[in-house]
Amino acid sequence: MKAIVTGAAGFIGFHVANRLVSEGFNVLAIDSLNDYYPVALKETRLSVLQGKPNNRFVQANIANPQELASAVAGDLDADVIVHLAAQAGVRYSVENPAAYVDANVQGQVTVFEQARKMTKQPPIVYASSSSVYGANQKVPFAENDPVDQPVSVYAATKRSAELLAHSYRHVHKITSTGLRFFTVYGPYGRPDMAPWLFADAILRGEPIKVYNHGNMERDFTFIDDIVNGVYGAVRRIISQPDETAPIYNLGNNKPVALMRFIEIIEKACGREAIKKFEPMPPADVARTYADIGLASRDLGFAPTMALEDGLPLFVEWFRGYNGR
Repeated sequence: MKAIVTGAAGFIGFHVANRLVSEGFNVLAIDSLNDYYPVALKETRLSVLQGKPNNRFVQANIANPQELASAVAGDLDADVIVHLAAQAGVRYSVENPAAYVDANVQGQVTVFEQARKMTKQPPIVYASSSSVYGANQKVPFAENDPVDQPVSVYAATKRSAELLAHSYRHVHKITSTGLRFFTVYGPYGRPDMAPWLFADAILRGEPIKVYNHGNMERDFTFIDDIVNGVYGAVRRIISQPDETAPIYNLGNNKPVALMRFIEIIEKACGREAIKKFEPMPPADVARTYADIGLASRDLGFAPTMALEDGLPLFVEWFRGYNGR
């Protein structure tokens, strides 16, 4: 089996590409290596991936049709595309919305157009986000809940990607499934997310920003659990394309209060955080909570990592990576 993984130097993309290689796939890894956060971390991930057989890396911007076509020219017979490349970060979308439209909307069109031109017109497993649920009050969030009121540009672009996938399924018969990820964390995680920001500040003795005065909940999901879900989606869409749902939630199904999250990371770091309480940013939501019944039924998705166990694993990796 041959897989193309976009965003392979990113947090989730790296772990997914690594898993596919370990499962015997030949993997073409693609990433633009943009500088939204330090490229050195992306290069570190790639160095791990490139130390393994049956994979090769091509640097390309997937939103550029010519660059993507050139990157996949030797792999037009791929069996599946795992499209994880995106402009990440909810809060940054307030500052630079155009980057999100380019990467997350134009990028979706470009990837689906490329699939249309390939030998097998491969099915696509792509990244969506729990952010599409916006400020929905009904919990847990289910795949058939209304998602027409995004509260950030990032969320709007992810919902747009889902609608585009639906159109390509209807018009061009390109089979796809979107995975709504819920607050993914773990080793090799992103520097713009709470586990990294909090661990870094606590270990430096600097204040952490506690938004909405601590009245927030997140469905924190460990990276290994997410990868199991992605791999389950890949296997199903290859073997049962017509029976694969268009959207699945991948979350831990156990929301944790922000103040509890801080307690756990304080313990893992061995010191107390200096807390600076601030109001809710305009693009944020108060809580996320995944209904994972559909993913459990179809993908065998069964997250096992509790935050009390997963956060110390992240902090241990963080200390080693940053020499703390």
